[in-house]
Amino acid sequence: MTFEQIKADITARKFSPLYLFMGDEPYFIDELTSLLIDTVLPEEEKDFNQTIRYGMETDVATVITLARSFPMMSDYQLVVIKEAQNLSKIDELEIYAKNPLKSTILVLNYKNGTLDKRKKLLAAIEKNGIVLESKKIPEYKIPAFITSYMQSKNLTIDQKSAQMLTDYLGNDLTKLTNEIAKLLIAIPQGQKQVTADLIEQNIGISKDFNNYELLKAVVEKNIFKVNQIADYFEKNPKNNPMIVTLVVLFNFFSNLMVCYWAKNKTEQGIAAELGFRNPYQAKDYIIALKNYNAFKCMEVLSLLRVYDGKCKGVDNVSASEGELLKELLYKMTH
Repeated sequence: MTFEQIKADITARKFSPLYLFMGDEPYFIDELTSLLIDTVLPEEEKDFNQTIRYGMETDVATVITLARSFPMMSDYQLVVIKEAQNLSKIDELEIYAKNPLKSTILVLNYKNGTLDKRKKLLAAIEKNGIVLESKKIPEYKIPAFITSYMQSKNLTIDQKSAQMLTDYLGNDLTKLTNEIAKLLIAIPQGQKQVTADLIEQNIGISKDFNNYELLKAVVEKNIFKVNQIADYFEKNPKNNPMIVTLVVLFNFFSNLMVCYWAKNKTEQGIAAELGFRNPYQAKDYIIALKNYNAFKCMEVLSLLRVYDGKCKGVDNVSASEGELLKELLYKMTH
């Protein structure tokens, strides 16, 4: 089941006796765990029927004993094991997972990895409960996540603003949603759109000098704007690390390479080829196809690999990131 499906079932009070949330992305694990804590029991029943333990502080025998006890004057009891990856001999939970108590909801919050898929415990939980493997979202999919997250808050966000947040915050969803929470507090009453101005005022990202605007200038071969942004990046290196800029450029030109072989080179055709939901997202690729032929695109991708090495010290003794970026951008756009 997906995160959205599990969330919908919990909200509808369709509970499972066993939940295993595991993986490398803690955001989804913590979101579903918190949702169960907020949903299963009313506040007046939590003192007697809710137990939250940490894997490091308990053992399997205790967890099984808690899970096999019955709720007091309630339909359910909730047992949550946070950081279950630290629970010693966790495989021994198999004996309970084979026959879980229907009145107990046992939640295993397992971070920074997954259960061994060869072990019987995972098979038992899959048979009698719900398993979510929470994977990191690749950075190129973060703007879509931001858009969807805003929609869940009854707000909209344009492509530029979503990309600004992605470039600045990366794919750390916990950090990202915390920063978005600040925006939600700051948004004027009645306003339904998160704008670049709002982000600039409250998070400190320049709406005019960022990787989104740099990419746009490169695509359009607007040399003046490219140099203007490169100068700004050189003067503000902490907020504009070169490695992030390289990732943004590489992702775009990798996608552009696919576009040359697309049968339908309209916005709709390119969007379908690249898996975009909104054809508007293909607009920059249509412009780039006119300004960069396939051979130049391959050259750009090669340059990006070379300068990725240079910014990490390969064949580079003293050039700063700002100097390297200016040199790279000149070669890309000429």
